[in-house]
This record gives sequence, structure tokens and C-alpha cells, in this order.
Amino acid sequence: MKPLAERIRPKQLEDVVGQTHLLGENKILNRMITSGRISNMIFYGPPGTGKTTAANIIAQKTDKKFYKLNATNASVHDIQSIIKDLDSLLAVNGVLLYLDEMQNFNKKQQQSLLEFTENGKITLIASTTENPYHYIYKAILSRSTIFEFKLLQKSEIRVGLERAIQMAQEDFPDSKIRYDGQVLDYIAEVSNGDLRKAINALELAIYSTNLDINGDLLITLETAQECTQKKVLNYDQSGDSHYDILSAFQKSIRGSDPDAALHYLARLIKADDLISICRRLLVMASEDIGMAYPNAISIVKSCVDAAMQLGFPEARIPLAQAVITLATAPKSNSAMTAIDAALRDIETKNIGDIPVHLKDAHYAGAKKMGRGVTYKYPHAYQNNYVKQQYLPDTIKDATYYVAGKNTMEDKIEKFMDILKNERS
Repeated sequence: MKPLAERIRPKQLEDVVGQTHLLGENKILNRMITSGRISNMIFYGPPGTGKTTAANIIAQKTDKKFYKLNATNASVHDIQSIIKDLDSLLAVNGVLLYLDEMQNFNKKQQQSLLEFTENGKITLIASTTENPYHYIYKAILSRSTIFEFKLLQKSEIRVGLERAIQMAQEDFPDSKIRYDGQVLDYIAEVSNGDLRKAINALELAIYSTNLDINGDLLITLETAQECTQKKVLNYDQSGDSHYDILSAFQKSIRGSDPDAALHYLARLIKADDLISICRRLLVMASEDIGMAYPNAISIVKSCVDAAMQLGFPEARIPLAQAVITLATAPKSNSAMTAIDAALRDIETKNIGDIPVHLKDAHYAGAKKMGRGVTYKYPHAYQNNYVKQQYLPDTIKDATYYVAGKNTMEDKIEKFMDILKNERS
């Protein structure tokens, strides 16, 4: 018997759950499918969001020979077999190829399709869970339209679950499938936007439940919890979700939203990604807080060291302290912009030689070469400061550090002004 998720797969657009921004009435993909004018397309989005379903519906709407490959186990030989059919009676109207998980094809494998997608003999519909701009050959991208499929809403998943129960009911003609009020909501909640995952959990719950004294099949919340086990997040440490969560994590801290920052920290903790958390916290302490609260990096370093020594689950506590510290701290990116400006000058300008009075003078003969002769020792002057040139002649007027607008850097700026206005 086919899995329940496969048995209830919609065969027409109006039965598809979710993706109304693409498949809703008068939306672009809906119009393309309805018209039957199909071009090369790439479906991008998380698992269980309808990519394969949409491809199957398109296949039914076209008069092209339909082939389906999965890039995880397909090879160039499989593609060559399809190419051999292009000039046969089997493919007189061309070929529609659905290539699932295309991110697993290497560049050579993707290039083998290029000529035939360009001349129209093969119409390619590729699906991928990874960002196509990172994983798919640019020449194919330029010849394709990219459609992004979104995670399903809880209400949309519930609709799919209700349909699944109706389908499963056919397997129990003498019994009625019943369920506690919270069951479908619970499964929809923990499926994390993945309808296939939700239906698989429901299927396990249905077929692992014994008939009750009335001859009915009652699915309890406890059974649903056993069948779903731990909520699985959409997270791959080498994939898009990894960088998306880290990006949201840093932007929430930079935006001084401790609640959002803690939410994304929790996602990273659930993914057991301690190294990424620690690295990102350390860089944020200087990149986003920096001179506005110079002690932040010391606090964060202590928290990170503690987290690394403790490991999970205890590591969550010092990590939370570090996150709250950074999110609620005053912000300044002046340290980052200063060093980036200095690096930019080194890369793009004639930076000249180091001033002779700053060069090393700790060796015999240095004075004869003029090394350090006119150097003024700041500690010999009032406030440990004396005016003298430190930058090379060619960029002597360059300014890299610009104080941020915060209490700490206001004080720094005033102090530096006092020093610079004093006589040497």
C-alpha cells in the first residue's frame, strides 16, 4: 500500500494546500499551468510544501513525454537515456523532465541539460530545498523562472490532515476514526510547516492505534505525541537555513530586540550548534556593540568560555546571558568601519613608507640612518600626548575612526579633542 501522503497527493490545483501566492486564482504559476504554456522552472522551498505536487499537476496538463528523476541517485547516464528519446515518436512534442533535489547534481551533470533546455526539446522543472543561486549552474538559472515555496501555515496543514483522515477512513469500513480535539492542532504545530511530515505522523498514529470497545479507532493526544516525538527544525549546518538563522540572530541583537535574539538562540541551541553561536557572539561584541560598550567583549568571552566548558544543556544559560547583554547594550559599528576603511586604503591607494621617526631604532647604526631621531615619546609630555605625524606622508590626513553617537564614544571624542587642541 502506498504511504498516506502519496495517496492524498492532489491531482488538481484547487486541492493543493497552501502556496496561494503561486497557485491561487490568477497567480502566476496558476496561470501558467492553466494555459498549458510551460517554461523551464525551478521550485525552491522546504520539504513537504508542495513542490512535487505542483510538478505532477503540470505533467498532467502538458502533452509532453514526462520523466522524473531524483538527483540524489540519478546520473549523467540517466539524462543521456532521456536525450536518446528526444527524436523518437515517444517524445514528438518534446520532454518534460522533473528533476527533484537538483542541488545534488554537480556542474557537469547540470551542464548536460543545458543544450536541450535552451532549444526547447527538454522543458525542465527542477526542485531544490537549497537556495538555487548558490547551488544551480548560472546558465540554467538564466533560462529558468524561480518560484519560492513557503512553509505551510498551521491552518493549512490542518486542512491536509483532515483530508488524510478521510482517505484513511476508507481502510476502516467497519470503524470510525475519531480523535481528541487537540490532536490535529498538535501535529500541525510540531510539523514545522511540512505537510508530508504531518501526514506521516498522523499515519503512524492511525495505524498503531487499536480499536476501542466500541469498535472505533480513537487517536489520543498522547498517541500523537508518541508518533511525532521531538519537533524537528529545518536546519542544516551547511545549508541555507543555517545562515538564515544566524543572520536573523545577529540582526535581532543589532536591532536591540532581546526577545527575538533569544528565539533565534533557542533555534540554534535546538540544532546543537554551539560553535556557530559562540563565534557569532564574539564577532557581534565588536562589530555591533564595540566602542559603545567596550567591556561587552570581555563579558561575552567569559560567557562563551563557560558555555564551551559546560556543553549543552547547561551552556544555554551563559549563552542567554551573553545574548541579553549584547541585545540590551548601546550599539556602535565604529570599530568595524574604521578597520574596513584602513584596509580599503591599503588595497586602493599608494600608502607610502612609514615615517622615519617611527621606524625601529633598536640596533647599532639606526641613528646614522635617521631612524627614530626625531621621535617624541608621549609619556614625557603632559597627559601622555604630543603632536607628531604617525601616518605615512601620502595619507597623513586620513581619518578612519569616526566616533559613534553614544555616551561612551561621546566621552572618547571629547577627550581626543582636548588632547589634539593642546600645544605640543
